[in-house]
Amino acid sequence: MTNLDLYAKAEHLLGIEEATEALYDLYRSELDGYAVKTLLDIGCGRGGFMQRMQSDGVVCKGIDLSAVMVEECRAVGLDAECVDVAQVGGKYDAVVAIFDVLNFLNEEELLLFLDAVAQRLNDDGVFIADINTLYGFRDVAEGTMSSENESEFLVVDAVFEDEKLFTKFTLFEKEGDARYTKYQDTIVQYFHKLKLFEKLPKLKLIDKQTFSLYDTKDKTLLIFKKR
Repeated sequence: MTNLDLYAKAEHLLGIEEATEALYDLYRSELDGYAVKTLLDIGCGRGGFMQRMQSDGVVCKGIDLSAVMVEECRAVGLDAECVDVAQVGGKYDAVVAIFDVLNFLNEEELLLFLDAVAQRLNDDGVFIADINTLYGFRDVAEGTMSSENESEFLVVDAVFEDEKLFTKFTLFEKEGDARYTKYQDTIVQYFHKLKLFEKLPKLKLIDKQTFSLYDTKDKTLLIFKKR
């Protein structure tokens, strides 16, 4: 099991449903300002945003590096693949990367990712993504939490150091004979300064909005147009 698949198994215990819906509303309202007929959702998760956009008549494709997430998308009839953005064919009016997707990439990976996004955009296409602010990492994300239900127990321990957030997930899953199976892995996220996004060769940053998702000004929304 990859660490992203472990995250997928544990996501329902994290209590992020309200934050996810708020992000979907924000992205949807931003895309209302563009003539979007086709959309690529990078890190599509279980496909909630694609379902919203399809209800608006947009043709959507999703990609995610978690096979668990992709299988759940396909189970409800969504077009989803477990591939990297560089492997995706076709071009789209809009590309989105919702909920910290960019923070899972180090700087070298991020620059390659952004080049690949530009190649997936139609002329005058728009790319929207969100990142954590320094405050969001250092003062909001860092810490320990636990959650449980009748068959599962989750502990999350996050430490921010050297501009990286190390989040250890430990999930105990109850088996039928009352024993528990333990899953454990660490996910690393990277803090990125805004100046990194301001001089990209293939994407032009046209707007940035710092907003509050969990706490005061813990996220920044980035909006790009293809150069």
